[in-house]
Amino acid sequence: MIPELESVEDKYRRLVQALADPSVLSDPKKFRDLSKERADIEPLVKKIEELKRVRADIAGSREILSDPRTDPDLNVLAEAELRRLEEAEAVLDHDIRILLVPKDPLDERGVVLEIRAGAGGDESSLFAQDLFRMYARYAEKKGWLFEVLETSFSPVGGFKEAIAGIRGAGAYSRLKFESGVHRVQRVPKTEAGGRIHTSTVTVAVLPEADEVDIKIDPKDLKIEAFGSSGPGGQNVNRNYTAIRVTHKPSGMVVSCQDEKSQHRNKEKALRVLRSRLLEIARTEQQRKIASNRRSQVGTGERSEKIRTYNFPQSRITDHRLDENFHNPAAVLDGELEVILEKLFRQDQDRRLEEARAAAGPDR
Repeated sequence: MIPELESVEDKYRRLVQALADPSVLSDPKKFRDLSKERADIEPLVKKIEELKRVRADIAGSREILSDPRTDPDLNVLAEAELRRLEEAEAVLDHDIRILLVPKDPLDERGVVLEIRAGAGGDESSLFAQDLFRMYARYAEKKGWLFEVLETSFSPVGGFKEAIAGIRGAGAYSRLKFESGVHRVQRVPKTEAGGRIHTSTVTVAVLPEADEVDIKIDPKDLKIEAFGSSGPGGQNVNRNYTAIRVTHKPSGMVVSCQDEKSQHRNKEKALRVLRSRLLEIARTEQQRKIASNRRSQVGTGERSEKIRTYNFPQSRITDHRLDENFHNPAAVLDGELEVILEKLFRQDQDRRLEEARAAAGPDR
């Protein structure tokens, strides 16, 4: 690993020097790009510097222990300090290896979040609404922008389908682990007999696509306007402001009616369409490159049950972590960070193992 660490430090020094160059200071775009590049590797550089200090202290402790003239009491202290330093070295080494693994280039993107009621009828639609609120509250806690793109209500007031855009630094890096089937076990509000009911909701988290990512030929689109409708199917807008966009090559259809203008609804529908097309292209690329090595964590496989919310036992089980969490009410109020942080760490460890395997036994 040493040559890699040295090259990172060299790159960081070059970036610091470049950012002090008058020609760079006078070029806002170049200055912004280099500043971002420096910020991206700065955490790694700090870890490397800390590792160097720890290794220097380890060498000092070993020197004390190897000297036969060292006082026995000092030996005891040096042994304890050496154990502490070696543990710190192992942690730093692990952290550095993870930071050296290439990041998902989409991690800093915003997301398009799609939630659909699954098995369970009315209760499924009510839980879909609960999950939609959970992500809205989580986004609020993170300081991200949460924008409703499209909603379709069930007769009891829950969501048959709900789509939102979430924008904020690192939104996709966190929320990509939420793709999959979410199962709930509880007594529904619609159940008079008090029996526990099991329902499912499907969540899809797509990285938000820019126009430069997905080029859509206007000739490939069929755009139709229709009257907006609210809960229960009652017409709430006699003007034809709702928009339905059909992507002819893929047959994909996206509708949007939440805004009062055709232009805004069309803009939102195209935003969802681009993200869906990007996800299709990305999934196909991943399948070709590493179909035999991808795990379920973060892949976006919709068929996999990823989490169970068991209200009678006040328990949430994340099946990828094989771990239980408590207080479902707090989680549904947006307290998701503990679960998402563990999934993030699990994914980092998996990618580190893949990088080690790809590098060979000598690395």
